[in-house]
Amino acid sequence: RAVLCTELKKPLVIGDVTSRKLQPSEVRVGVCCAGINFADILACQGLYQDRHALPFTPGMELSGQVLETGADVTAVREGDRVLGVSGVGAMAEECIVQQQMLWPIPESMSYTQAATLPVSYGTAILALVHRAHTQPGETVLVTAAAGATGHAAIDVAANILQAKVIAAAGSDEKCQLAFRMGATSTVNYTQSSLKQEVKKLTDGHGVDVVIDAVGGDIFKDAFSSLKWEGRIVVVGFAGGNIPSVPANQLLLKNVSALGVYWGQYSKVDLPVFSWSISSVIQHCQEGRIHPHVGAEFRLEEVNQAFGHVAGRGSMGKTVILTGRNQTLP
Repeated sequence: RAVLCTELKKPLVIGDVTSRKLQPSEVRVGVCCAGINFADILACQGLYQDRHALPFTPGMELSGQVLETGADVTAVREGDRVLGVSGVGAMAEECIVQQQMLWPIPESMSYTQAATLPVSYGTAILALVHRAHTQPGETVLVTAAAGATGHAAIDVAANILQAKVIAAAGSDEKCQLAFRMGATSTVNYTQSSLKQEVKKLTDGHGVDVVIDAVGGDIFKDAFSSLKWEGRIVVVGFAGGNIPSVPANQLLLKNVSALGVYWGQYSKVDLPVFSWSISSVIQHCQEGRIHPHVGAEFRLEEVNQAFGHVAGRGSMGKTVILTGRNQTLP
């Protein structure tokens, strides 16, 4: 059984999909959990940069158990517990994944917890470490702080990089979650000006790093909040409005505007991509980061799950459970 997008911008359906024969480097995984990302919703609306021929099964990250391996596969074997990045196809009882896109799950990690890691935490650590070169003691502003990527960015910045985190979110409840994750300060940007609140919180100095997943006016306020030689990293446009960067401000304040298209690293720079996942697995195993599953839905409830995320109701990661997680070790 698999989730199927048969028509763009229409409700998803559950259908039976025929299993195909594996190519030599491929692995068949019995999926326990699949993470939901905003990109999955955009893909089903025909609005994501990667387009898929209809019908297709959404889902780009998963956890589960290896069922079968291709002739040339050496990285994993049948029965291994793994998390994986599929690009598409994860919201199904089975998914075929290239062997280099699978990582072992430590025994101490649940399938549900593993499914929260690849996209959100991989994006967060690439943005903060590889792109922004965040240093201990620097101040990091995270927008959409209660979403999956925002949550991960707070966790990594505060608990791995020892940075001071200002978390910006759209409700008091979401701000409270950000506090629990390690944020030093929070701003509810539906009740006050993000720019003015950040100015107060930093005594007028501004922030060193911004991780922005919203775009629009929130991006503009966050960009204006950068201090001298600050860095803003764009990781998405959940607000739906793609902003323009005022180039004169790049010059006047010597600031940098950067982007992270995490998935593209798997095609352009696989070692960096792989590092982003293996490092967060290690941090999680060591208890240094704490992924938060905000909601779980069954495969049959995928439309409710998409609505939960699209309606900004999610806090932390929303995951799809196939039912296998109840029977596998």
